[in-house]
Amino acid sequence: MDEENRASSNWITQHPVYQDMLNLGVDDRAQVYGAFLVFLDLTEVRRWTGVAAVPCPELRAVLLEGREKEGEEVQVVYPLPAHRSVRHRELRCIVGRGNPALLCAVASDSTLVYQRLSDGLVTPDPPVDITDLGRRQHRKRRLRT
Repeated sequence: MDEENRASSNWITQHPVYQDMLNLGVDDRAQVYGAFLVFLDLTEVRRWTGVAAVPCPELRAVLLEGREKEGEEVQVVYPLPAHRSVRHRELRCIVGRGNPALLCAVASDSTLVYQRLSDGLVTPDPPVDITDLGRRQHRKRRLRT
């Protein structure tokens, strides 16, 4: 089993995109590894187009830029290991780029959780398949005779 784990992690370190990310000058290997996992998710699972890794010297991190669908606006993704905290200044740096932005928490088991970032508060969309029936329609009155 130990050999299987070594072989499975070895392909990641040999992957050309991972090597390119390492060459961006970011010294935080955990963040680079997380960025690579997010890259794989965006390109292989979610089928984003034009995904590219870009260095962010202010954050000393690798950001990903790409399009969710062909012809849509470029979005910025900030991959962050889940055990790390994030500061307001860091979020402002990403949101201030002018593109739609996502924060992606990368857990130690490779689970990815995406959160949309915005400049200010955004009213969420209503839940699907829920309609407002009004207050009175929810109540049933029992008549006692």
